[in-house]
Amino acid sequence: MSICRDCFKKGDHTNHDFNMFLSQAGGACDCGDTSVMKAEGFCSDHGINNRQNKEPVPTNLLAVAEAIMPKLLFRLLQHFREHSDAASQTFNMAAHLCEEFTNMLIDLNNMGEIMRKVMTRALISKEVYKQFNDVNYLTSRHAQVLKENREKYEDAVNRFPRPEPPDDYKHLPALGEKLVHSTLLEEFIFWTFKFEFPQNLVCFLLNMLPDQDYKEHLTRTFVMHYSRIPSVLEMSRDPDTLSNRVVHMSVQLFSNESLALKMVKELSLLHVMIISLKLMMSKILIQNTLHDPSKNFHFVIDCTRQVMKDHCYWPLVSDFNNVLSHESVALVFLRDDNLIDMWFQFLSMLQGMNVNVRETASHVEFEPNSYYAAFSCELEASAYPMWSIISHLKDGKHADLAKKIISYCVDMLREWLEAIYFQEPKISQEEMLQASFHFPLHRYLAAFVCQAVTKMGMSLSEVLPTKLYILPLLMMHPLRVQEKLCEGGLCVHNGTNINR
Repeated sequence: MSICRDCFKKGDHTNHDFNMFLSQAGGACDCGDTSVMKAEGFCSDHGINNRQNKEPVPTNLLAVAEAIMPKLLFRLLQHFREHSDAASQTFNMAAHLCEEFTNMLIDLNNMGEIMRKVMTRALISKEVYKQFNDVNYLTSRHAQVLKENREKYEDAVNRFPRPEPPDDYKHLPALGEKLVHSTLLEEFIFWTFKFEFPQNLVCFLLNMLPDQDYKEHLTRTFVMHYSRIPSVLEMSRDPDTLSNRVVHMSVQLFSNESLALKMVKELSLLHVMIISLKLMMSKILIQNTLHDPSKNFHFVIDCTRQVMKDHCYWPLVSDFNNVLSHESVALVFLRDDNLIDMWFQFLSMLQGMNVNVRETASHVEFEPNSYYAAFSCELEASAYPMWSIISHLKDGKHADLAKKIISYCVDMLREWLEAIYFQEPKISQEEMLQASFHFPLHRYLAAFVCQAVTKMGMSLSEVLPTKLYILPLLMMHPLRVQEKLCEGGLCVHNGTNINR
């Protein structure tokens, strides 16, 4: 959890064991949020502990705040509209110019639950948004400025990159071609994406998460914009910083199991995540060169591309791994054949990537560093989600789901062997000079077979392929990796032995 210093000091930690580290990126305090903490763990200033034996606040006491707060929020939106045509390198400047204003709003939110409620009601009210946007009847000079800013906003929405999902999934609300906003909060999320997640705006939006109604609206709106994340990352001048800011926000929205499951069921969150990841990676595919390139029609990720070197995919796989850590979400994934099929299509993009060719004729002056991008990608985008899924298959209760994954592994591997034209378990002398170290489909097969036998009470005869002729073919590439591992000390570069 995330908790501020003041709330921690005001909480009761009798007999508690805890480990604390300080966030470098700021964030929102979870104290008072019943979806994250038990109510009895709140500090003396939050939640039920703060409301006990207190009279409700008179409605007339909030009249001024309720009148002014929507105007303050709309003024901040006007700032982003005014700077909507800024070049990407000036996004930080535009965000910096409103930092004192957002800090003021954060201070108002920190006054307590009552003021926070005034803010969140204004943010999620369709009536408030409609009222502020209806400026056509106004004739003053101020109204002209509002009209011009609205035109800038509409133009920014129309020009914002949109996903191109497969035809079968274009009907999903979160993969729609056009963004439509009906509340202040929805437009704030749009500007958050457009301006590359400015820290002050992110902190402002996250600080109101203890309001459960607002938290669901924020998560729903975030999911509706989620498919735009790949484009934002690809266009960014600083994708590493942006990646951390995206996850800083998403981790606080998807860490709650009931809310994550709700987004999966109502907005097809898992479909959106996998499709977004596939769309990003499909732009950097190249023909695989394993074995005979003239007969190989398999396509893999090009590990030399900037998307890979800058780890632009990391926020997407981090979020995917986050939601799969919830057992209820993981079971939805395992029971949906379409999701599994899409995921294995993505894994096949990593299968046999970054082929290494041993140079025997001339000296290699500089070795490419694409191997680092390849290993990082397989670890983060393939292995981590695999272990998250396996962690929920502890016994025979879900044996049918484990069998299904194993079956998908074998079928996809059979297709892959055909695509690379590997028909018999033999390696030619020429092929001995090339090798890939990336076989996630083999990894999934091995891991799930192991889990099924050692933890779920199944026998090998239940999980191994029925057509045993395929086993020698499946064994060859992992054996090649083991062989290259033993040859590590033989690789020489500039007179120095290299072991990787």
